Amino acid sequence: MKVLFVLTSHDKLGDTGEKTGFWIEEFAAPYYNLVDKGVDVTVATPKGGKAPIDPNSESEDAQTEDTKRYYKDAETQKVIENTLKLDGIKSEEFDAVFYPGGHGPLWDLAEDKTSIALIEEFNKQKKPIGLVCHAPAALKNVKKENGEPLVKGKKVTGFTNTEEEAVQLTDVVPFLVEDMLKENGGIYSKSGDWEVYVLEDGNLITGQNPASSEKASEKLYEMLK
Repeated sequence: MKVLFVLTSHDKLGDTGEKTGFWIEEFAAPYYNLVDKGVDVTVATPKGGKAPIDPNSESEDAQTEDTKRYYKDAETQKVIENTLKLDGIKSEEFDAVFYPGGHGPLWDLAEDKTSIALIEEFNKQKKPIGLVCHAPAALKNVKKENGEPLVKGKKVTGFTNTEEEAVQLTDVVPFLVEDMLKENGGIYSKSGDWEVYVLEDGNLITGQNPASSEKASEKLYEMLK
């Protein structure tokens, strides 16, 4: 089994002067969950090269067993330092795609034409597409073959407006994931803030927040079996 992970290349948190990127736990938990089951994981970003880790996800209270494992794992750190460039990726070479979150995707993956086309190809090929937390932002401009938004009429979740409020970035982000999914016709639902919540509808899997990342990758794996 081959799974493509797509991470953000974007590291600026709006006009705040602070850094962002991908959320390390949302990469580490799904990555190790799949790799430990023998899945071959390839990591790509829009720009290729080093994927930026959100500094907030490196704080002491954000650490889990999986992130601790990552920081001891020189081989996987090398993967993050040397990601492939997204425009060299072919969907035919993979069985599924998974998008970890962090705030970065709101700026680049939401608008990245290569990423948009890639998700559309995976969808045409009826392959599993998993996105967690802020990563459903990457679905903003993705269309079905009939030209409608991919999420229209589908059960979806993603980082909630109240969770964004809790991290005090409502006025910093270019758009709110919850609002965007609803505006695109998604049947959006959520659990309590920071609770594990994952939905699947057809080949689309979405997770609400960092706590949902491992379960989202479990569902992806179940679809692949």
